[in-house]
Amino acid sequence: MTIKEKRQFNETDEIVITKEKLDSFVLECLAKAGCTGDHAQQLAETLLCSDYRGHYSHGINRLHIYVHDLMMKSTAASGTPQVLKSKGSTAWVDGNNLLGPVVGNFCMQLAVEKAKEFGIGWVVCRNSNHFGIAGWYAEMACRNGLVGMAFTNTSPCVFPTGSSEKSLGSNPICMAAPAIDGDSFFLDMASTTVAYGKIIAKTHFSHEYRKIDICLSFDSTF
Repeated sequence: MTIKEKRQFNETDEIVITKEKLDSFVLECLAKAGCTGDHAQQLAETLLCSDYRGHYSHGINRLHIYVHDLMMKSTAASGTPQVLKSKGSTAWVDGNNLLGPVVGNFCMQLAVEKAKEFGIGWVVCRNSNHFGIAGWYAEMACRNGLVGMAFTNTSPCVFPTGSSEKSLGSNPICMAAPAIDGDSFFLDMASTTVAYGKIIAKTHFSHEYRKIDICLSFDSTF
């Protein structure tokens, strides 16, 4: 299905789309927003991986946000991350406000290269954007026979206990270690009761998370 095709669906309809068609659709949307080539493909791969693993909170559900940011020029559609400083096993990278997956892939690849040379690779960055599921990057290390870790901050969305103002991020963490026979260790989680993206995904179709005391309304009440 292309952007030009218009069909009416009910919210209860179940639609099966091949990964190839979904990939093509994502790339077409990003092209309309001015992002093409390798950058668009890296984002598409991350989004499709999320959905394919069942993490719908970080998959195609977020495509419109990336498209909006690209069209509003709040995210750069082209460019290259820049290594500001590199010494031994560590590096500091400027993401140049590029798509999060572009910056994340660049940093993890650099970390893998350093780990193979020094035994550990530790790379941090600035000026990046939402990079999807952290597990995507930790798995890059695992595929190279390494223990992988990926962390990121987020905008404030968490109310500390007893507070009426949000001041903390959900700040996800991911750690992964390869093992034989598919017995690898893999932890990918938010540091909150539930990932913010999962709340957004669920409330599109239900009020599931509003039934328990983990969310606040805009007036800071449950």
